[in-house]
Amino acid sequence: MGRAFSDITFTPNVRAMQERMGSREKYERFDLATNRADRLGSMEAGFIAQADHFYQATVSETGWPYVQHRGGPAGFLKVLDPKTIAFADFRGNVQYVSVGNLQKDDRISIIIMDYANRMRLKLIGRVRLVEAADDAALIERLRMPGYSARIERAFVITVEGYDWNCPQHITPRFTESEIDTMTAPLHAEIKRLREQLAASIAKQPPGEPGLNL
Repeated sequence: MGRAFSDITFTPNVRAMQERMGSREKYERFDLATNRADRLGSMEAGFIAQADHFYQATVSETGWPYVQHRGGPAGFLKVLDPKTIAFADFRGNVQYVSVGNLQKDDRISIIIMDYANRMRLKLIGRVRLVEAADDAALIERLRMPGYSARIERAFVITVEGYDWNCPQHITPRFTESEIDTMTAPLHAEIKRLREQLAASIAKQPPGEPGLNL
């Protein structure tokens, strides 16, 4: 965790609760940290580049938080520079809850998950919405080849801070592609053994009992 993330998220009420629960001493060192961690490094950029989904939270003008799942092809969330990430807002159920919330409050919180490796990256920032008709070059930069979903706008997020979170309670889960990769050697070995067995049977002299494959 960097200074920027703790400055924003450790509000007076949060600090009071940490004091009450005995964890304030653990975190007060961030008050003096020189590394603000408000610019993405190579580790963060690489992690973001492989993501095919994330969760985002916005807040309505009535104060209610709203959490939304965002998904797309791996790489649809892009790092434009160390302070900026962006993604194409594909047309969905046309409720526009997050987009509506951002009309009043441009703050956003994002959690990016890698269940297989039990990793998660939390980011907080401010959003600028760019309609597709207003910046064709940006939309093209965010478009994913071969993905036909209609882009309505771009979310351009200025990163205010980030934090790598503890993996303690992350349950490992795997995508179909990840499972295919992990089991590929097993399937290859099964194929090799089947071919070896078939070749052995083919060499048996006529009349001898064979084996069923």
